[in-house]
Amino acid sequence: MYLADSRRPAASAAAPARGPGRSARIAPTVLALGTVSLITDVSSEMVTAVLPLYLVTALGVSPLGFGVLDGVFNGASAVLRLLGGFLGDRGGGRHKAVATAGYGLSALCRPALLMVRTTPLIGLVLAVDRVGKGLRTAPRDAMISLATPPERRGRAFGLHRAMDTLGALAGPLLAFLILRTAPGGYHAVFTVSSYVAALGVLVLVLLVPGRSLRSTPAPTARLRLRELLRLPALRRTTACAALLGLATVSDSFVYLLLQRRFELSAGWFPLLPLGTAAVYLLLAVPFGALADRTGRRRMFVLGHAALLTGYGLLLARPGGGAGLAAAVLALHGLFYAATDGVLAAAVAGAVPEQRRGAGLALVGTGQAAGRFACSLAVGALWSRWGDTAALAVMTAALTVALAAAARLLGRLTDDRGPASG
Repeated sequence: MYLADSRRPAASAAAPARGPGRSARIAPTVLALGTVSLITDVSSEMVTAVLPLYLVTALGVSPLGFGVLDGVFNGASAVLRLLGGFLGDRGGGRHKAVATAGYGLSALCRPALLMVRTTPLIGLVLAVDRVGKGLRTAPRDAMISLATPPERRGRAFGLHRAMDTLGALAGPLLAFLILRTAPGGYHAVFTVSSYVAALGVLVLVLLVPGRSLRSTPAPTARLRLRELLRLPALRRTTACAALLGLATVSDSFVYLLLQRRFELSAGWFPLLPLGTAAVYLLLAVPFGALADRTGRRRMFVLGHAALLTGYGLLLARPGGGAGLAAAVLALHGLFYAATDGVLAAAVAGAVPEQRRGAGLALVGTGQAAGRFACSLAVGALWSRWGDTAALAVMTAALTVALAAAARLLGRLTDDRGPASG
């Protein structure tokens, strides 16, 4: 009942942007933010592609130590996601200003990687980088949802994620080329990444328009949080995102598992994310459009089922190693195409416009916190009993979490069709 009522303000707010022949168009704001994400992801994925190998081989970090750092990298953003969402909603909508601060903070961390050598300092830099991501994610997604008619949000988020994934493809490839030219040249990777990150911030400042929400007074942050926690759809979605996050092995661990099982050389390691990114790029828009028609929460659950299948393939390790690796990477990309932008589109439909950033931040916080705990658990299990045991435990955990999430989300009103958000 709430979903049907809460969609009306958002739908009416988006309606003026639609007209004859315009419903299928992508808003300029979405395209501009997609360009920013593309450039920024080139920078961040250059670092992400080489960071596991740099830490484990060049600096000699243990699996447990890497688990802690990976948890920081993926979970520290949870601390400030809510703050970013609330700040973006305040004053009638300051989403662009908060997003710019977040992108700028992450850009400053790229050159900092050139100056640190010890695990604690590296962890600090990664934490600050993720703080920047935490600040910018909810305001950015709020801008996308506010610029898009409700019935097309899955497609809009899919396009944004596809452009983001173009950067995810280019970043590891660029890192690979740098390492091929200068073997062991991790500092060269970090240097180029710094310049690319600065370009992304510049594009955001110059090309992304700001938007203020003046239809109703913006409530206080305290009132917003209390009201958000009362929304059944948002509560259940947040719980499911956190639960599934607890059993979602991070990308870095997945690539390390593949590299060890197939004994890939260090020079080829940065190319592993390309397999995931290529599938994500191909499927993000069609899966977003399909979710608009068939239900976004259903697509979110099915995406985690694909991830579970990938875990099973890694555990089985049948013959034909290259084929298995390709299948795992394809399922990994399918998982992201069916969950990342789809989840944001589903959340946008469950939260009124004036609280959009805070609602997106609440779900993102739950998901990031779950993944943070998962990285710590995988690192500890790997150090104690080995990588196979760690993966087996996470496979069992994801099976249980998937069944629970399907039951919880299945009780909610369907979120497809023109009225969905």
